[in-house]
Amino acid sequence: MRRPDQQTTTRPPSDPAPGGGSGADATAETPPDKAGEQGHTAGDLTTEAVLAPYLRGQAADFLRSLRLHHEHSSPAESGGHDAAAATRALRRAARRISGSLHTFRAALDPHWADQLRAELAWLSGVLAREHAYAGRLTRLVEALHQLSGPALPAARGARAAGEAAASDAQGRAALGVGAARAGALLERRLTLARTRSHSAALQALGSSRFHAVADAVALLASDVPLAPGTTGRTAEALLEPAERAEQRLLAAVAALPPADSEPYNEAQDAAWHQARLLLRLHRYAHEVVLGAAAPALASCGHALDLHRDAVEAAAAAAAAARTPRIAPATAYALGVLHADQRHEVEAARAVFRETWPYATALTAP
Repeated sequence: MRRPDQQTTTRPPSDPAPGGGSGADATAETPPDKAGEQGHTAGDLTTEAVLAPYLRGQAADFLRSLRLHHEHSSPAESGGHDAAAATRALRRAARRISGSLHTFRAALDPHWADQLRAELAWLSGVLAREHAYAGRLTRLVEALHQLSGPALPAARGARAAGEAAASDAQGRAALGVGAARAGALLERRLTLARTRSHSAALQALGSSRFHAVADAVALLASDVPLAPGTTGRTAEALLEPAERAEQRLLAAVAALPPADSEPYNEAQDAAWHQARLLLRLHRYAHEVVLGAAAPALASCGHALDLHRDAVEAAAAAAAAARTPRIAPATAYALGVLHADQRHEVEAARAVFRETWPYATALTAP
């Protein structure tokens, strides 16, 4: 693991000077997650030669995913899975374009970058809701089944274990009374929300606003509007904003609540969500500057995605429990489900701490 005062992940490793050090020394200075990776050599390329191809490539992915989405969303097509995959790819390209416009705004036409970034954020948010509601429903229903399922058999000859198993069986029986109704309530609420999100997504994809976004991305695929004076600058100019994005991430992780904090304190969730967004911006900057993803950040990024999913699932269970005139058994099952998802929140935080590749920022008081 690296300390933040060592070489940052977004600065390409420089070649050792002839006779200036051994191969072991050069390896020690290379970030572990980039060892052996071929990246851009900032001194040999211009800003345009590094940033423009990345944006054009993501714009091409956006347009390709849009074409696939139209093909698989037609009435003659019954492949809902293919349409969902095309939507995910569309959102993926939109996020990368938007994140790059945010991080490297100084190298681009600022008015154009701000406008397109805001429109891509709107589009990605609209398209994400349907998938989020579907995943939330699946997660909560599966958790209910696990919580209300049969108890595990206790070890023979252990009286205390037998009493604990009997108590657990009684608790599961009490939970099972309301679990079915709780699942039905969640399914009604989240299916309705998903249906509305699907309608909103279809309306957005047919709007003049979306067609303006698609036209702007189509132009980006052939021409990247750079800021005046950027064309002749070396790619070193991209390192400063990329490193600022990394330092913002390090600061956000350093400010995260400690490991022994209360998992039910929902006021702490915002800090973790902010760290997730900053990690995403850092990953995209890494792709631009070094020409490849950072494999060491994949696991902690996945943990923060699971954290977000668990937080939103717990909030959905709590919102359902506030439904007027529901049976006490149903409210009890939803309360147990909420507690289970909050424990999943803490588990995701623990995974993030274990997989975070920096040897700092996780012991802050």
